[in-house]
Amino acid sequence: MQLPDPFINRMKEMLEPEDFTAFLASYENKSVQGLRFNPQKVAGKNFAESVPFHLIPVPWCKTGYYYQPEDRPGKHPYHAAGLYYIQEPSAMAVVEVLGPEPGDRILDLCAAPGGKSTQISGYLGDSGLLVSNEIHPARAKILSENLERWGARNILITNEAPEKLSPRFPQHFDKIVVDAPCSGEGMFRKLPEAIDDWSEEKVAHCAVMQKDILEDAAAMLKQGGVLVYSTCTFAPSENEQQIAAFLSRHPEFQLESIPLAPLFTPGVPAWGGNEESALHLNETARLWPHRLTGEGHFIARLRKTGETGNEAVQVTAPAKEKPLPPEVRKQFESFCKDTLHFIPKGNFTLFGDRLYILPSSLPPIHQLKIARAGWHLGTVKKGRFEPSHALAVSLKPGEWRRSVDFSAESEEIFRYLRGESLMVSSTERGWTLVTVDGYPLGWAKLVDGQLKNHYPKGLRWV
Repeated sequence: MQLPDPFINRMKEMLEPEDFTAFLASYENKSVQGLRFNPQKVAGKNFAESVPFHLIPVPWCKTGYYYQPEDRPGKHPYHAAGLYYIQEPSAMAVVEVLGPEPGDRILDLCAAPGGKSTQISGYLGDSGLLVSNEIHPARAKILSENLERWGARNILITNEAPEKLSPRFPQHFDKIVVDAPCSGEGMFRKLPEAIDDWSEEKVAHCAVMQKDILEDAAAMLKQGGVLVYSTCTFAPSENEQQIAAFLSRHPEFQLESIPLAPLFTPGVPAWGGNEESALHLNETARLWPHRLTGEGHFIARLRKTGETGNEAVQVTAPAKEKPLPPEVRKQFESFCKDTLHFIPKGNFTLFGDRLYILPSSLPPIHQLKIARAGWHLGTVKKGRFEPSHALAVSLKPGEWRRSVDFSAESEEIFRYLRGESLMVSSTERGWTLVTVDGYPLGWAKLVDGQLKNHYPKGLRWV
């Protein structure tokens, strides 16, 4: 691996000789692979014992495991059912440092492709609120698909610049994650193409962008709230210096110790510049690829302890939307009575012909670019209601009436994932949940013993 000379020279200045030698040697090793199981769908012990993978626990994430390259979990039906999310192991530490709790209102400000958002959702379950934002439309679509497969219900996915969000959510969130766009130095081993994209100019450009993003994040965090800042780079200008400068501008924030600190290496105050606020940078954490089994990361946990003068949003009721037309409500309830054991409750809204339940604790969201407005239930068509894939994969045991189950190793499950119709021995009719070893996978329409496939065309396996 040919690392850029300016990068090598800087790392040589930053590290002690023995440490630098070990750091360079780490690039001779292959990157490691990881996945996190979905606690809303499976229990950890049962999951680790039931999947056909070679799993080793990730020390800093109770739902995380290393797997071996030959396992190929992305090609397993369990992945399509949202039982786990494939994620680089070091990246799993960020949300563990955040410490989400049920009922929290949380913002993931730079969220695509969705690793941290799915991890947050696993802690929140159906409580609280998760707003996941991604500025790039194509990446926002990927984010939406990943949260859909995860089964997340209480979410809002936005496609906005941070400066467009901050006036709409002043002091609104209990916790915010800023996994900032960065120069990507920590990913050189995992993504060698990042080397070609790297330059000293990019490092400087990212530092300016990170400063602006942090300003918007600070405005959206309520007093007493927690902000976690992270990067996957080694550059002090994007890490210690960024945090020291932020603290100098915002005396209402203070660093907090990292709960997982013994597993990581402290940040270096000397790398934070001349700011007085750099004195406490040993409370931040660095994840070095030569000191743990994972890629390079930086994490800082900050608490907003003081007043800012900005007025907080007081949300006492969900955002007001137009009431559902009576015929739409009737169609939806008719579908639920035939297909489910319950009728979902909440603040229903239509976006075009798509029916959603909005999360609670939302201020008005008009004039925002929305990729997903809560729990997507389905589409209202002429005279009928067609359920969404998001509804299928978010259902919990006992919530559906009809299902056809196939094992993960069966030919039928792979035929279903390819979009084929199947014949089954059943005299029932209507919308039917297809499950893999009991886990929801998608919809089919059962008619005269034939399962007519409704697995989304864009997700079908080739």
